[in-house]
Amino acid sequence: MKIEINRSSHVPLAQQIYQSFTDRILSGYFPSGTRLPSVRQLAKTLQVSPVTVMQALDLLEKQQLIERIQGKGIFVAVKNNVETEEPEEEREDGSLFLQIPDYLHRTQQMYYNQVLAQINFSSPIVHPDLLPTEILAQSISQLVQKEPEILAQYGEIQGDIELRQALAHYLMNEGIKVSPQDILVTNGSQQGIDLVARCFLGPGDIVFTEEPTYTAAIDIFRSRGATVIAVPVDQEGMRIDKLTALLDTYTPKLIYTMPTFQNPTGYVMNQKRRRELIDLTRHINCLILEDDPWSEIFFDQSPPLHLKAMDRYGNVIYLKGLSKILSPGCRIGFMVASDMILNRLIAAKTNADMGNPLLNQKVILPIFQSQWIRRLLKELRESLKQKRNLTLQLLKEYAPPGMSWLTPKGGFNIWITLPKGANTIELLSMCKQKNISFLPGSACFPSDIEWNHLRLSFSNVDEEEITLGIKEMCMVIGKYLSSLDRQKGQTPLF
Repeated sequence: MKIEINRSSHVPLAQQIYQSFTDRILSGYFPSGTRLPSVRQLAKTLQVSPVTVMQALDLLEKQQLIERIQGKGIFVAVKNNVETEEPEEEREDGSLFLQIPDYLHRTQQMYYNQVLAQINFSSPIVHPDLLPTEILAQSISQLVQKEPEILAQYGEIQGDIELRQALAHYLMNEGIKVSPQDILVTNGSQQGIDLVARCFLGPGDIVFTEEPTYTAAIDIFRSRGATVIAVPVDQEGMRIDKLTALLDTYTPKLIYTMPTFQNPTGYVMNQKRRRELIDLTRHINCLILEDDPWSEIFFDQSPPLHLKAMDRYGNVIYLKGLSKILSPGCRIGFMVASDMILNRLIAAKTNADMGNPLLNQKVILPIFQSQWIRRLLKELRESLKQKRNLTLQLLKEYAPPGMSWLTPKGGFNIWITLPKGANTIELLSMCKQKNISFLPGSACFPSDIEWNHLRLSFSNVDEEEITLGIKEMCMVIGKYLSSLDRQKGQTPLF
């Protein structure tokens, strides 16, 4: 396991160590009863003082995540308060876990956050009632009856040509002029990020990302050995002035950005910054990966042009996921890139899976060949705007003092901030007792982690669940913040 410590962070080292172990214990990476390294081993491996390690362990013990057994060592607490059994021989050397690279703790945390939550504010997907499931079911039935051989066929590695033609026409209406030969069909947007990382990143390469950003992207880039450098964002998107300043120290090989309704914040990069970003990368020989999860879901006015629509130099890779607006079960998306870049991505796709299932591609084809996609998106915008408005109304009515947020102009999420000192992972444990889940914002920070944010996704819940969930969540937050206030004036943790 690799524990990352940011020594320049304002977050105390003991708190960082505590949080790293908490993530791994709650995700199940460290099972109940696992023996952990000794204080001396941890201090040596992490290059911190034994006092710092002791402070972190005290916090873990306070949260009942570990147990210290006299003469035996430190163990992950057994669930349900069952008496700890004698640790097995193979678990004796807990330092082994510190030697195994681990790049997926954010993904593990996201999985854990969704377990057993009836009111799911953690998943930014469309509620099943709003998806075109009947149309897709009819399409599957007709396809199998008419062309049963489709079940026994591989598709083209680059993607079905008819679908790529339909997507090229769709993109024309989005301001992106491409041919079917410029498109690669993928198994969702996450595979697209992985293909870019496989092709263009290696150990020591620099990637600039927004901070906060999409959690899986952080794990994917680091799994390739790349160094992720965070660029702050504000309500106008990625701070180009901060990015420019970072160029004095770093030479990025890739800039990963979600300029439209950014995940998790919902911010939109303005037109001026988009142009500045493209012009800037021309001079540093750097690729831009533009991730577009839901630019069509705008609630007032259309967002600015895509970066790819403004790309004059051929260094922008456009990535679009379709699963969130059509069917999460389809797992389909696509990428647009210039010739040489696309050829390398196709080669990586060949190694990954030899192409998407042909059935999935043919099933969604009629939606893009007709005007039905426009009607679907219009209905989605109207329905999700109602959900957003209801969520904001309830937050305004029930949120306790100190809780703040901005109104998203599109997308599926609301980014909520609590006072400094709050930890939304602790809050999540309390909310789960009310069967409510959300994504703690700490998972979205690649470096200087901030613990007092959460991402609330309103897209996957109905209005009754929104009403009950927001009321209950705000009540829990109010109690949590009150408990923090009572702790003020007491001996600080660090």
